[in-house]
Amino acid sequence: MRIILVDDEVELVSTLAERLTLRGINTDWASSPADALDMVQRQRYDIAVIDMKMPKVNGRELMRTMQVHCPWLQFIFMSGHGATAALQDEFRGIGKKLTYLVKPVDIDVLIDTINGLISD
Repeated sequence: MRIILVDDEVELVSTLAERLTLRGINTDWASSPADALDMVQRQRYDIAVIDMKMPKVNGRELMRTMQVHCPWLQFIFMSGHGATAALQDEFRGIGKKLTYLVKPVDIDVLIDTINGLISD
């Protein structure tokens, strides 16, 4: 299993990656959607953990682009805001389960969520 974390908050994303790595989860991170797209084209990932609000490209747009290159990829979204009905409708439309965590993300909840996606 390999995870990519994407968030424009460098300190947050690098810390989450470090904590997941210490728990034995192969984790890479990117602080921009452009870097994340480059990474998913060079490396196979199983799960992308994406911040919903980033400059220029939001989490939904990044998900759509990633799916073109990696249709198997599963997604977990993070945000400081609650899940929206529009996001839930979009996930239903693409046949994926909505997985959404509110920041600050508890590392144990994130790991449980990752494990839940892998076991489905």
